Formats: sequence, structure tokens, C-alpha cells
Amino acid sequence: MSIVNLWRAGGLVLTIGFLTLFIGGGGRHGIGLVLKPMAEDLNWDRGLLGAVIAVFMVATACTMVAVGRLADRFPPAWILGGGFIVSAIGIGLMGLATAPWQAFLLYGVIFAAGNGAVSITPVGVMITRRFGANAGLANAVAISGMGLGQLAILSGLSFVLDAAGWRDVFFWLGAINLAVVPVIILALRREATGHIQPARDISGMTVPEAARTRGFWLLLLVYALCGIQDFFVSVHVVAFALDEGVGALFAGNLLAFMGLAGLVGVLLAGVWSDKVGPAWPTAACFVLRLVIFGVISVLKDPALIAAFALLFGLTYWVTAPLTVIFVRNLFGARNLGGLSGLVTSTHHIAGGLGAWAGAALFDLEGDYQTVFTAMVVISLAGAVLSLRLR
Repeated sequence: MSIVNLWRAGGLVLTIGFLTLFIGGGGRHGIGLVLKPMAEDLNWDRGLLGAVIAVFMVATACTMVAVGRLADRFPPAWILGGGFIVSAIGIGLMGLATAPWQAFLLYGVIFAAGNGAVSITPVGVMITRRFGANAGLANAVAISGMGLGQLAILSGLSFVLDAAGWRDVFFWLGAINLAVVPVIILALRREATGHIQPARDISGMTVPEAARTRGFWLLLLVYALCGIQDFFVSVHVVAFALDEGVGALFAGNLLAFMGLAGLVGVLLAGVWSDKVGPAWPTAACFVLRLVIFGVISVLKDPALIAAFALLFGLTYWVTAPLTVIFVRNLFGARNLGGLSGLVTSTHHIAGGLGAWAGAALFDLEGDYQTVFTAMVVISLAGAVLSLRLR
């Protein structure tokens, strides 16, 4: 099915999914943009902020499990609208933080809860139930919002950071999250009244039944490995570039460049998955990472750092639209939200580990060399294990 036909089949749902992930996904990476200036201004080490991000990831993961169960039972309008309100409070007040406990509370707990509620878990369930056999491409289109949001929002915030400082970055993120609430709620309520929902597919495994299969634990492991890499890079790539002498404005836009490349990667993954299943795109993602981590561990000039960001960005969103496809193919659609929430939460918890470990090893060794070497090993393991999911 083409994107035009997808739009005809459910354009409003697709638009709301895209907008949700545009704001939620783009704003999540704001702390990576301000990691270095925030740490220096408050006299905090990167390990402390890495711990804040790790708490954020765990809290987001727990939220995703709960939200996944809710998405199996309730309409998405109030889940998404409430998530954006909570996100606005947490991320907006981060601009006033002066003590570590405030960062842990505002970013690590409050913003995490809100951001988990506007994540790919409820959006993926909403999209998959609407588009059925074309869910791979439909989810890819919606999730491309994360890439474009990362490009547009972080590009704009890079100028805010340069002109006004890191505190204003958080204020603007809070305002953006709050502004989208009425749009989401009104649009989804209109969709609910104007479209007859298909009967829910109740076939498939319960969560305990799925947990007794080898495929369940293999899928969790693959997503954990992916999460470690994703959040290590998204949190540390700007600071790494600055450490290597890349200009501040260019380094600040690396995350935006990653988002642009991610738009291409996620659409290719969606189309590929609809044709051959999700395992091959996932394995290809890890193979490309194996190459680029191997190169950046040896060569670190500015041009290669930019190439690293672009190529990693190409893989960055690949597994996101495939989560619900893996779950549906392996376990059925009965608990699509609950099971995909568990998989995504594992990705995020492992991502918190990656963000924290990268910061801790930098504080210990003064560079990221050991982490890059570990990422090569993780990439190899991820490629092999992904193919076992065929």
C-alpha cells in the first residue's frame, strides 16, 4: 500500500500518531543537547546527569507497561492528552532546576511518566489496530515523526541554547508539549465519532503464556541491546563531538541530522518489514552499526563524526515500528499493547543503562573509547540474535 492509500484509509489517525511522536520523540532528546553546558553551569559531572537519564528511562519503561495495558482497553485520546500535560510540567520546570534532586524528580520521574504516555506504545497499538496488514508502513510513517521532530525541534533549540542558554531550552519544550494537548484530544474525539472501529482481535497469547516462549526472551534481549546503543549515542554524541573540537552550533545540530537520516531509515524498514517480516531489517540495522562503531573507535576527525551521526541516525528508528509487528507475528493481537509495552520498556531500561554507563566510563577514563569497543561487540550480538527471530 502506498502512503497516499494509507492516508485515505485513516489519515486523521496517521496524522495524530505522527504529531504525537514528533513532539514526544523530538523533545525527549533535549537533555542530550544541553548535557555539557548544564553540567558545567551547575558544576555537576556527567555521571550525575547520566544517572538522571537512567532514572528517566526506567520510569518511562514502567509507564509504557501500564500505558500498553490501558491502550488495549481504552481510547487513546485521554492517554495521549494527559501524557502531554504531565510532560509539559516536568520538562518545563527543569529550566528552574538548581539541585540534583530536582532533576531526578522533574526529568527522571514526572517528565518520564508523561513521555511514556505519548510514546510508540499507545501510538503503535492505535496504528496497528487501524491498518492491519499494512501496519509496518503505517507505523513507520507515524514514527517518522520522531525523526522529523528531532530535526525540527532540536535545530530550533540549538539556536535557543546558543542565544539564551540551557534553561530556556527546557522552558520552550514545556510550552510545546502543552500547546499540542487540545489538538490531540479534539482530533481523536472527532475520529472516534466519525469512524466505525473494527472488532478487536482477541486471538493470541496472554502475557504469561508469551513469557513461557523462547521468542519472548529473545525479543527482549534484541531490544535491550538496541536500547543500550540508541540512548548512549543520543545522550552523548553532542558532548563527544564537542570534546573532539567540533564547533558548538554544528555539534548541537548532530541530533537533528540523526533525526533526518532516521526518517529515511524508518520508512525503508516499514516497507521492508511488510514484505519479508521484521527480523531482516533489524539484523541489517545492527550490521551497519557494527561498521560505524568500528570506524569511530579508530578515527575521530570532525567529518567522520558527522558521518557517524548520519549513519547511526539511519538505523536509529528502525526497530521502533517493528515492535508491534514482532509482537503480533509471534504472540497474536490479544495483548498487543501489554506485550509491546514490555518490549519497549526493556529497550528503554537498557537505554538508561547505556546512557549512564557511557557517562560513568567517561568520568573514569576521560574519553569514550571503551564504550565504542563495547558497542562493536553489542552490534555483532544483535545481528546474530535478530536473525534467530525469523
